[in-house]
Amino acid sequence: MPDAARTDTRQAHRVTTEPCAKRVRVQFNGETVADTTEALLLFEPPITPVYYIRLKDIPERFRVPTDHSTHCPFKGDACYWNITVGDRVAENALWSYPDPISAVPELKGHAAFYWNRMDRWLEEDEEIFVHARDPHVRIDILPSSRRVEISLDGTVLADSTQALFLFETGLPVRYYIPAEDLRHDVLVVSELETACPYKGVADYHHVDLAGTRHENLVWHYTSPVREAAPIRDYHCFFNERVDIRVDGLLQHRPKTKWSAK
Repeated sequence: MPDAARTDTRQAHRVTTEPCAKRVRVQFNGETVADTTEALLLFEPPITPVYYIRLKDIPERFRVPTDHSTHCPFKGDACYWNITVGDRVAENALWSYPDPISAVPELKGHAAFYWNRMDRWLEEDEEIFVHARDPHVRIDILPSSRRVEISLDGTVLADSTQALFLFETGLPVRYYIPAEDLRHDVLVVSELETACPYKGVADYHHVDLAGTRHENLVWHYTSPVREAAPIRDYHCFFNERVDIRVDGLLQHRPKTKWSAK
């Protein structure tokens, strides 16, 4: 790669960190394998934020060094540990940059976990899911008396003047509908469950219409995280896959990773 092109790539890929005053805990096989109030939150778009925790806040008895290593042009050479608790091992689940590059010297003495190789993460006493919450992402949940009509292939699935409009940074507006304004006879419980760091764990329904099953078209949160409490037991359809009218005006179907059926 020419030097100029390499410089442009480095400038385009920016790595920054912010100190985090929250108490962050990581749990595995019933043990707390990290507990800190001095984490760093690393931002490396488009990658989701990552907690870097001081090594002294990750007890050595849970860390077993391995021969695995990787190189990142934006952070340096990483070494790895297995996390071992009782009879369970999470292989190469923890990494650190012993000598980070000059752009991120603050990473020295810190380490990061692969999120999904651990069992549970807590910010203070609240469980969080999927990845560290980005303080630059905002959710606004607003009640609205505007009429929201949701239909599919000409069949009305929901009609409400008491929906909650959820505005989330970088995502389409989501329309959460109270249960009494849904057509329940076409809903079929799904086994799918997903998690969101900003809302919690979601359950799903299929929609059966005229012999066709539209899989996992509707979701709801029975126990949302505190900040998303208003949407408890409200139901939301994928804008990408249904027709939504707000006060009679047809909304466009956004193109996202959820567009495909």
